[in-house]
Amino acid sequence: MNKPFIIEDGYPFIAVPAILAAVAAYFVGPYAAVPPALLALYFAYFFRNPRRTITAGDDCLVSPADGKVMGIEDVYEDLYLNKKCKKIIIFLSVFDVHVNRAPMAGTINFQQYTCGRFRPAYKDGVGYENERYSIGIEGAQTQILVTVIAGVLARRIVSWVSLGDTLQHGQLYGMIKFGSCAEVYVGDDVEITVRKGDRVRGGETIIGRLVK
Repeated sequence: MNKPFIIEDGYPFIAVPAILAAVAAYFVGPYAAVPPALLALYFAYFFRNPRRTITAGDDCLVSPADGKVMGIEDVYEDLYLNKKCKKIIIFLSVFDVHVNRAPMAGTINFQQYTCGRFRPAYKDGVGYENERYSIGIEGAQTQILVTVIAGVLARRIVSWVSLGDTLQHGQLYGMIKFGSCAEVYVGDDVEITVRKGDRVRGGETIIGRLVK
């Protein structure tokens, strides 16, 4: 899915403070225009969509988002996979790229949006309490579940895909507006290749490898 360098969802956020900056500069003076101009620049920065080259092989899972690995947990996933899994938790700060990418190629055969609270995305339990959006991807060799979770500032999760769509490796499929978290659930046929504290880049960092 091709998207511009600045995601269209960010245009209203950029335009409003930019117009306020122009009005302030005209009627008040250049110094009054500085705060809204800086805000417009931040929104342009936040909604950026940097080009990524997907070089990982088909046996590799790439990170769905930029951010920091906050933990890797053993869990029982009963929403889609219905088995014991490893859960990789990635926290996105307000300075990280917030577009989401498919960790592997496959078909979306599960999709669920859940309303919820807006607790800080790094808090324990937010995956069960906060607004979240999950997709189950069935690939040629395995199935995974990816859940993106709204944070204290995030108020909307955007999806550009639907049930039954086929995703390419590292393809853009959505974004979260402002601070958030991403979780990837994988079975025991995937070897985790990241550790807690690692920084990851969406579409580029290999977070897991299929065990043959």
